[in-house]
Amino acid sequence: MRYAFVGLGHRAQMYVDALLGEWSDTGEIVALCDPNRTRLGYYTDRIGRPVPCFEPAEFGKMLGLADAVVVATVDATHARYVVEALDAGKDVVVEKPLCTTAADCAAIMAAAGRSTGRLIVTFNYRYSPRNSAVRELIADGAIGDVTSVHFEWALDTIHGADYFRRWHRDKANSGGLLVHKATHHFDLVNWWIADAAASVYAQTSLRFYGAGNARERGLADRPERARNAPGLGTDPFLLDLSADPRLKRLYLDAEHEDGYLRDQDVFGEGVTIDDNMSVLVRYERGALLTYSLNAHAPAEGYRAVFNGTAGRLELDVVERAWTPPHAAIDPTASGKEHAAGASERIVLHRHWQLPEEVAIEQGAGAHGGGDALLLDDVFRGPSDDPLGRQAGHRAGVASVMIGVSADLSASTGAPVALTGGGTRQTG
Repeated sequence: MRYAFVGLGHRAQMYVDALLGEWSDTGEIVALCDPNRTRLGYYTDRIGRPVPCFEPAEFGKMLGLADAVVVATVDATHARYVVEALDAGKDVVVEKPLCTTAADCAAIMAAAGRSTGRLIVTFNYRYSPRNSAVRELIADGAIGDVTSVHFEWALDTIHGADYFRRWHRDKANSGGLLVHKATHHFDLVNWWIADAAASVYAQTSLRFYGAGNARERGLADRPERARNAPGLGTDPFLLDLSADPRLKRLYLDAEHEDGYLRDQDVFGEGVTIDDNMSVLVRYERGALLTYSLNAHAPAEGYRAVFNGTAGRLELDVVERAWTPPHAAIDPTASGKEHAAGASERIVLHRHWQLPEEVAIEQGAGAHGGGDALLLDDVFRGPSDDPLGRQAGHRAGVASVMIGVSADLSASTGAPVALTGGGTRQTG
């Protein structure tokens, strides 16, 4: 297979490295597309040989060189590249979220319906062993029919804060965290319980990040970015791009070309996304989901609880047990210092039986071996997987539409019904 890449930020590197390493026998990188020549140079150097490079306006021309396209651009631009590639009969691998609006969902559904190309949305969390184990237990009927789900996700002041430094801070680019981040989580629930959302109600707020909140808490005279801050060593929210060679090359050294600032102050002006979100979802078969997302927690992880007609299933995950105060300044510092507190646990409660802890089988590599399984599905083709972990355009649209509907509900105060790929306010 001949692979072209569009969008060359840090997210593209996993796929580039896969084709240069363990999956090199499945295909080759034949073209790169990005508006920033410095980032094009970074990836050309990483590939180690000359590769044709294209501007976004030349995307159609680039398609002539490729069999498949990996899309890792700003979220709001995904639909443009996905639709054009599908209409050219190319396979498409796209980072989540698939897109950011209901209209883009409809355009992609139509393109997928008329295309001979294959579309994969890379929901890597499906492949994590703990999440796969939950899917298997529910599918096997361990708790009977699922009646309700409680799902809480906490992003800490390393991961959560980073969305407020980058282009994600502008809802026009990312759709907000209910689309950019929560589609991961909504997809997990859709997949875990094998059902589709019927109605959505949500409330959201910006309570921690942004200039207004900073002023209310007395955080005045903030620097626009890290390198303008004389007190850098004492401020845990300022990211020093120069401390990480990869971030320096991809972003700091590339600023002069497009003006994109990767290290904006999280308490600065221009933040239009929320940091606290609560969502209620009713599924078509009657299950209820209560979901919450917080982006300024002191630790990172999630808890998912499933109530069923035959029992209850609990998944507790600590991904980062605490947040070192210098983690943003030194991006290498966040790993070792929290590792001892990371944990994961699945407990099955059947009616009238003692609780049972379920073993989680780990594989080698990132996400308990999940990333390797995902890359196998992407580059070698889907296996005979009874869990159905590979996600296509329908799963991508289903997860985005929950986020889009939740955002609409939060802005209007009314619940939203999902109807055939669109949304309809019900109140």
